[in-house]
Parts: sequence; structure tokens; C-alpha cells
Amino acid sequence: MTYAYIRVSSKTQLIDRQLSEIHKLNIPNKNIFVDKESGKDFNRKQYKRLKSKLKKDDLVVIKSIDRLGRNYQMIIDEWAYITRTVGADIRVLDMPLLDTRSHPENLVGKFISDIVLQILSFVAENERDNIKQRQAEGIRIAKEKGIHMGRPRYVKPDNFDDIVSSFKNKQISLNEAISTLELSKSTFYKYL
Repeated sequence: MTYAYIRVSSKTQLIDRQLSEIHKLNIPNKNIFVDKESGKDFNRKQYKRLKSKLKKDDLVVIKSIDRLGRNYQMIIDEWAYITRTVGADIRVLDMPLLDTRSHPENLVGKFISDIVLQILSFVAENERDNIKQRQAEGIRIAKEKGIHMGRPRYVKPDNFDDIVSSFKNKQISLNEAISTLELSKSTFYKYL
């Protein structure tokens, strides 16, 4: 049986690019498993379902090696589980050398595939580390420039002090005050 696994890191990312590649292979929709979650761990429902269905000589198709995990060890562990523990094959679409069907009994072929896998897994983990480092540097530089990070600060409307004064003098209720100012109770009390 041929299965496909698609993963994007967040619910806002689109699966279209990966899905179009998978559809070219005529894999039935019931055999396509999609997760819209981070690759940091394997608490992914669809991936777990896929693993539970896998049997010896099945094929798992993925678009790229980093769909198996976010770091070197995760990718290696999942590859070993699928290919050695289960006895299924893996085909990585954007890396034709990573197709375990190409050399089922050929030890040299398996050796080359394992080496390529280890190199690519290392590169995937390094890229993730580089992204995190660039993000941290960008945040640091923005803070040095005085750029505000996060949610915009609340700007009190012109009538804020009048509303607060009316509230404190019991001329209006709390609900009237927060409704007029369009604030939550906690934000209202924060600025009292």
C-alpha cells in the first residue's frame, strides 16, 4: 500500500504545494495523511495514524526529509522505525537518492541512502538553528532601535479620565465604564 504524509508547521500555512506533488502520484485521498502542526515533536494525530497503518513493504511518500522531524535525531529515528522496524519503504520526492525501493537488497545502495539521510538530517537541523539565531538577532536589533515588540500599547481615549472620575464618584457603573471605553475589566483596572 502506498501512503503519503504531508506536514505544515502551522494552521495558517498551506498544504497545496506538497499536495499537488502527491496527487501527481495518484495516491488515493484516503491514504494521504495531513498534519498542520509543528515538527518539534511527534504528538501529531495523522502521523500517528499513518504509523499505526504501516506494514512491511508499504511505501511512505513525503515531499522533503524535514517532514519527518525538525532535528537530526528525530529524522533518523523515524527513518529507522519506518524502514527497519516496520520494514516499509520511504520515498522523498525532492531527493531522489532517498528512495529505499531503489536498492532493497543492495548493501552499497542502502549505505549510500543512509549517508545521504544523515547529511540531510544534519542540514535540516542546522537550518532550524540558523533560523532561530536570525530571529533572535532580528528581535535584538529591533529592540536596540526602540521598535516596540508584541501587542500595541493601549492608548487612553480623551474621555478616559472623565469616565474614571464618573466611575469613582459612583455616577456610572463598572459595566457602563468598560462598555463606554471598550475595555475589559482587567484592562480598565490596570489603568485606574
